[in-house]
Amino acid sequence: QIYDLFADCTLCPRRCHVNRLNGETGYCGQTATLRAARAALHFWEEPCISGVSGSGTVFFSGCNLRCVFCQNYGIAQKGSGKEISETRLCEIFGDLQKKGAHNINLVTPSHFIPQIIDALTRAKNAGLTLPIVYNTGGYEEVTSLRLLDGLVDIYLPDLKYVSSELGARFSHAPDYFEKASAALAEMFRQVGSPIFETSSLMLRGMIVRHLVLPGQVKDSKKVLRYLHEAYGDDIYVSIMNQYT
Repeated sequence: QIYDLFADCTLCPRRCHVNRLNGETGYCGQTATLRAARAALHFWEEPCISGVSGSGTVFFSGCNLRCVFCQNYGIAQKGSGKEISETRLCEIFGDLQKKGAHNINLVTPSHFIPQIIDALTRAKNAGLTLPIVYNTGGYEEVTSLRLLDGLVDIYLPDLKYVSSELGARFSHAPDYFEKASAALAEMFRQVGSPIFETSSLMLRGMIVRHLVLPGQVKDSKKVLRYLHEAYGDDIYVSIMNQYT
């Protein structure tokens, strides 16, 4: 039973070992009850994700990183949002498809993997045909990602740092690169090289985001060098500058 994973939670690299089924919370701040803050068409993702009609994004409450420069602070760190059932999440996926979304975009989803698997399985059985995007900060547990094999079409992870010092200072995760690089390898194993629709929409593949931080260009170059050496031209890289 996939929900048993919440009884001694090790879904992410924090491995908090709390019983979320009993209402306990670990680093992500969430119990085993699903919480989401926003579900809507989003037009400001990468062009091959948002297209012209928008990406069907669902923003989940809580986060396993809590970066000091977080853009979604209220959702990720203050936990704003409301409790919803897996049935409701399944309906939301269907509603976004009816609105013309190019894909279903799961934002900061790793601490709710069991519910997402449940809802996606139901939605696909009910006629959901859109590609599924897994949009994450990159700090993922490989064993958890394996549970998603066959359900996710596009992985959209960050690769924030190579430096363990930066990982500790900005995301409270000195092991960030070790965990994220292993996670990216598993993501790529699942989805492989990019596949596009004729309209330039991505149907399958991996896009790695990297936010260039002020004064940290040297580490950014290490990130890009690593990605090129590991994946060559088999992934896309999205370099971002919207530091806050």
